[in-house]
Amino acid sequence: MTFRFSPAIAALLSITSAAATATAQGTPTYLGQPVPGVEPARFAPGLVSTGLYERDVAVTPDGKEVYFSVVGGQYRFASLVVVREEGGRWVGPEVVPFSGDPTVMDIEPFVSADGSRLYFASNRPRPGHPSTDRNIDIWYVERSGKAWSQPVNLGAPVNTDGEEYFPSLTREGTIYFTRNGEGGAPDMILRSRLVEGRYGEPELLPAQVNAGRTRFNAFVAPDESFLVLAVIGLPGAIGPSDYHVVFRSTDDQWSEPVNLGRPVNLPETQGWAASLSPDGRFLFFMSNRVRTDLTGRLDYARLRTLGSEAGNGQPDIWWVDASFIKALKK
Repeated sequence: MTFRFSPAIAALLSITSAAATATAQGTPTYLGQPVPGVEPARFAPGLVSTGLYERDVAVTPDGKEVYFSVVGGQYRFASLVVVREEGGRWVGPEVVPFSGDPTVMDIEPFVSADGSRLYFASNRPRPGHPSTDRNIDIWYVERSGKAWSQPVNLGAPVNTDGEEYFPSLTREGTIYFTRNGEGGAPDMILRSRLVEGRYGEPELLPAQVNAGRTRFNAFVAPDESFLVLAVIGLPGAIGPSDYHVVFRSTDDQWSEPVNLGRPVNLPETQGWAASLSPDGRFLFFMSNRVRTDLTGRLDYARLRTLGSEAGNGQPDIWWVDASFIKALKK
């Protein structure tokens, strides 16, 4: 009998071997993936980008845990998933212990600069509210050894009876997030500074950040020098929603938004979840681009295969060398 490895299993075996080698050498592994250059590449195909609806990447400072979101049922449910390194081998993907409720949407993980907290957005029941009173809030879990605590609602003044999501924090703990506009108003990007261990009243960021017809999901650089965010409705748009960068000066002045351009943004593709690797070398971003390299006839078996692989039109996670971002400041 001849055994054949599926592409996903073959990729996993290759990744595991590469992870062990890279770990032994003491270098960052990024799941053993060949690092990208100026052309974006799917991140960890067959392991992270699998043909499911995947978005939102968060990597721990030591590079040994990669978190992402898997969405289903048109956002009726979504879970946080992790791939982690254990003894030089990558284990997973698996749903984290505090996620996985089929009635709950958990998305948008963010790991703090010191690795002690993982923030995320969730519509799980809030403390003091009926279980049927669902609202998207920002939550967090704290590191306890190798595990995480039970989720804690971040509370006021960041969370309100409206919807808050996509948490992103600076090295000093300032939190940037999106608040859903009420009554059809556009989403707003706000910032709250951490003062003596407590978050102050959020401030609405200026028009350079809150640009276009609507904008959302701003990822802040650890030193607060720039934001990468999704914007709809700016002149010169390439796709339905484009990634932009807005630079911040040391005296808290913001530049006009700059489109990240091709090949991050493409016609007829959407993206709304970007992040940076902990070392700032790579930009991760969600995109629903479709494979254009297909040749030959599509029989039914091949259609089934393509439907379960990355590049089928479902959002995947892509990554690219991030050095071009600071060059846009000029």
